[in-house]
Amino acid sequence: MRMRTVTAATTLAVLFSSAALAATPAYADTSGPLPVKSLGDIVVDGAHQQVFISDPSNGKIVVTDYSGNVLKQLTTNLSGVDGLELSADSGTLYAAVQDMDAIAVIDTATDTETTRYPVGDKPLSVALAGGKLWFGYGAAGAGGIGSVDLTSDQHEVTLGQAGFYSAPALDAAPGSDTLVAGQLGMSPAQIASYDVSSGTATRLAGTDAGSNLRDLQVTPDGKDVVVASGAPYYHQVFKTADLSEDGKYTSTAYPNAVAIAPDGTVAGGSDASYDPDVYIFRPGTAEAVRTYDFPNTGSTSGSDELADSALAWTPDASRLFAVSYNSNGVYSLREYDHPARAATTVTVNAPSTATRAKKLTVTGTVSSTVALPAGAQLTVVRTDLESPNGKALPAVTVKADGTYSFTDTPPAGGKVTYKVSYAGDTEHAAASAKDTVDVSRAKPTLTLNNNGKVYTYGKDVKFTAHLGTTYKNRTVEIWADPFGSDKPNKLVKSGKVDSHGNLSVVLDLKRDTKVTAKFTGDARWQPRSVSSSVGAKVSISMSVSRQYKTKSAWGQKYYVFHKTKNPLFTTKMPYYTGRAQRFDFQVYYQGKWYSDTSQYFGLASSGLSQVEFTGSHKDDVGWRFRVRSDYINGSSGDTVNSTTYGAWKYFTFTS
Repeated sequence: MRMRTVTAATTLAVLFSSAALAATPAYADTSGPLPVKSLGDIVVDGAHQQVFISDPSNGKIVVTDYSGNVLKQLTTNLSGVDGLELSADSGTLYAAVQDMDAIAVIDTATDTETTRYPVGDKPLSVALAGGKLWFGYGAAGAGGIGSVDLTSDQHEVTLGQAGFYSAPALDAAPGSDTLVAGQLGMSPAQIASYDVSSGTATRLAGTDAGSNLRDLQVTPDGKDVVVASGAPYYHQVFKTADLSEDGKYTSTAYPNAVAIAPDGTVAGGSDASYDPDVYIFRPGTAEAVRTYDFPNTGSTSGSDELADSALAWTPDASRLFAVSYNSNGVYSLREYDHPARAATTVTVNAPSTATRAKKLTVTGTVSSTVALPAGAQLTVVRTDLESPNGKALPAVTVKADGTYSFTDTPPAGGKVTYKVSYAGDTEHAAASAKDTVDVSRAKPTLTLNNNGKVYTYGKDVKFTAHLGTTYKNRTVEIWADPFGSDKPNKLVKSGKVDSHGNLSVVLDLKRDTKVTAKFTGDARWQPRSVSSSVGAKVSISMSVSRQYKTKSAWGQKYYVFHKTKNPLFTTKMPYYTGRAQRFDFQVYYQGKWYSDTSQYFGLASSGLSQVEFTGSHKDDVGWRFRVRSDYINGSSGDTVNSTTYGAWKYFTFTS
């Protein structure tokens, strides 16, 4: 099994130098995908700041940096590679390669294999203890413990030093002479401890450790072993000397991983879809000071799950690595910054509304699983329209009961946010929270002329927006939104109003248009917009052809046709998709014009529409007629212009 070892000097530095911990730079928690299909083991090389992850299914070892970036993949003859172990100086990685019946030896400075120890019979786990490299080996019904003498040039292998049903998991504390072994995946889960100081494994004690053992690790002082079995639903602790119970770490159902930092901090993991996945415990403390719940990156309702034996610390205990997988079989490496610092929660309660330039009070609480130091200070930053990047307010002291309060007089209106932060310390994680107040602002005067007016086609119309008193912002925008989906709402002018508060723009109106003036507001005055809707008529012209003459009569110009000719009327107006002209026809009788018919005729894309007055006209001789073309909003096929009536054209027939 993995040992995640560090040198004694490093261990003492972590144990006795809180100043070093305080000076450690903070890193954000990160996660990234891994190119693996399974997880055998994970160890952290602090000397080279890299992480080794074995993938038995793919037969490879993936090497990443602390940010999860893949540096290298070792793939040569590593089929079934599983357990990993680092030497005390982190210079050598030992890897148990089951399908090759060997232990691979890898130089961590170059991440290349330097040699290989043939040990026989499917080695699963490796551990350093008593000056030797120990390994658990064997198929079902033939498990055992063997050793490799690292001090000998021949690296003699000794098998059969203890019997198990199948290859056991192994672990030992750095520099220890006590080896602990456990039978994986069986009920009851059997574990045993051995004295290996003589070079051979002498059994000290054995016991049952629940059912379905997934992982185990010995504490840095060698006195205890922490066990992760599927049951019971907590992490068990046993003394290595006699394997008597020595406490527990309260986690959740299906414990499956454990990693212990050099300072004794315990990370316990569980195969939990709906509960936290990782629990952090301080040495000898049964309740977690912090938990981590993986997100759901898969396609089922439960969250991602922790792989078996998938936790490892950096030697300085500043980071914890975990390997998770989702329902789609995607594995990820997750890195947690200073996980041993107790989780801290900050709440902020500000009034929902307030009056600008009037005092308001903000309250809140700060809580943690570990008591905060007396006189803990909070930073407060106010963000508003005057200070969009934030303005620091006086620090606030947390009271003994964990509450705090402060007053402020917001100089700016609008959304005002108060962010309260606890910077954290060597015992507590940083935390912050914020709340937003809607602070009142005055309503400015903003007007826009021409509302409701209708103009001829193509008329240049001047629109003037007028802005009243404001604080700092004197800029107004004028937008024009012509009717019709093919024309977008467009900013036609933006600028500061003149000394009279006016900003003008001239628009060429060819469609009904909604013109809007906008003021975006400032720290003391609300945003505001006003609109004017104006109409634009269409241009209509009609030409008459096939007449043989024109004459002036009855106060109008008349087109005169022979009774054998069909008059042709050609209308032109601006084209729009689906547009039609309404053709009105009237006849004069006994001193009054009477409508005979009105009919719609579509426009060609050129904007032209021709109507021919057909039939026998012998009965029309002497009668007076008139026609015109109209655009009727809504009835002519669209609504982008205002209703427009064309001029009448008068005509008559002669024999």
